[in-house]
Amino acid sequence: MRYRDRAEAGRRLAALLSEMRERDGLPDPVVLALPRGGIAVAEPVARALDAPLDVLVVRKIGAPHHHEFAVGALAAGDPPLFDAGTLGQLGLTEERLAPAVASERRELDRRERRYRGDRPPPRVEGRTVIVVDDGLATGATARAALRHVRRRAPARLVLAVPVGAPDSLDRLAAEADTVLCPLRPAAFSAVGQWYDDFEQLTDADVLGVLDALHPRSRDG
Repeated sequence: MRYRDRAEAGRRLAALLSEMRERDGLPDPVVLALPRGGIAVAEPVARALDAPLDVLVVRKIGAPHHHEFAVGALAAGDPPLFDAGTLGQLGLTEERLAPAVASERRELDRRERRYRGDRPPPRVEGRTVIVVDDGLATGATARAALRHVRRRAPARLVLAVPVGAPDSLDRLAAEADTVLCPLRPAAFSAVGQWYDDFEQLTDADVLGVLDALHPRSRDG
């Protein structure tokens, strides 16, 4: 099983979430996408559930000289969340990573301003919150996102991703009330290998979705 693109992956998640709603109920849902890639997956989910869609900006903290390998992550207004085991294996300390954290926080703030402008974040307290991304590798950004939302007291917290590494999904089971992932390949190396089209999205792509839902001026 593979996905043609993020839109097809989103439609697959939308069908599964619609079944979940019929079976268990998903009262007062709101869909939060992890940009950039998650926005294209989340759009068909939000349409199928007739739910509001917004972004939750989270930044990966990469290892020195290997920035694609996540050793932690950062959500807006929260302290950095590190994987202590990974830091120990790599001989890293939080102090050594302080410049990387500062850089990622600047980029996080830039994207927040770009994507949201003066629009406040959506209310999540007492709601069903569905956090969506295009896939899950280490799970660092998803963990930071879920803990960020959990502190705001949702009634139910769902993580929905089209594909993910089985061990990472297992570790995140304690962070969400439900983890929904239809494709859990044992031979997992990267999210993009499970898509025919995994072109990187731009700020303009994210804004195209958000502006259709929240038309207003943005700074930038």
